[in-house]
Amino acid sequence: MPIVKYPRTVDPLWYEWDRKAQKSGLRHTIYAVNGDHYTGEWLDNLKHGKGTQTWKKTGAIYSGEWKFGRRDGYGTYSIPDPVTKEYKKVYSGWWKNDKKCGFGIKFYSDSEYYEGEWNGGKRNGWGRMYYKDGSIFEGQWSEDKPGGQGMFRLKNENRYEGCWKDGKKHGPGKFFYLDTGQLYEGFWVADVPKCGTMIDLGRDEAPTPTQYPIPKVELADPDGVLEEAVTVLENAEELSCQPSKEKC
Repeated sequence: MPIVKYPRTVDPLWYEWDRKAQKSGLRHTIYAVNGDHYTGEWLDNLKHGKGTQTWKKTGAIYSGEWKFGRRDGYGTYSIPDPVTKEYKKVYSGWWKNDKKCGFGIKFYSDSEYYEGEWNGGKRNGWGRMYYKDGSIFEGQWSEDKPGGQGMFRLKNENRYEGCWKDGKKHGPGKFFYLDTGQLYEGFWVADVPKCGTMIDLGRDEAPTPTQYPIPKVELADPDGVLEEAVTVLENAEELSCQPSKEKC
């Protein structure tokens, strides 16, 4: 019986291309098909370690730590100003599973920002909010709104101290009219005082505001978060790579 010899099987070229496209460790900029790009560290084809992601559509940039493809650890998120095109910091702080979690600062505008605790991308825990009209809320937050014990100070220093629910005064509380030297103490329901008493304190007898245990701002310099990684990237050996098919 004659022996039939088959030609040696050769792997398709895309096998080799795919092998070269596998990303692990420190890599130079990797571009996605939609124009987004990432520079930094990888693990098993996922962003992992320190890196910088830029989204082409919005121009937004995230610089910080990643874990298995998601923002996780300390990082800064910035967007370009629509007029000047200069980058403005939106959030600096901690992330978990691609959402704000832990202590961080978010800037809503040049004169309005929040510093405090986050959970699941929402203000949650102890925090302080500075509003553009000059008023300040400091105390407990729940589901992105004041909830629990807190103090709201108006620009003229008049203030409310007491309970909050769903962002409104709710429960027992005190309102200090420091401009007139009066104190209203009573019970609120959805921002409306239901019952209480007004007391004349005198302008020189206003009590000291309650101090809430809000952490002191001691975040690392966001501009230097990736300095070490960038330095390594600049000195690293240039590596070839194939465009990624990922999308944000």
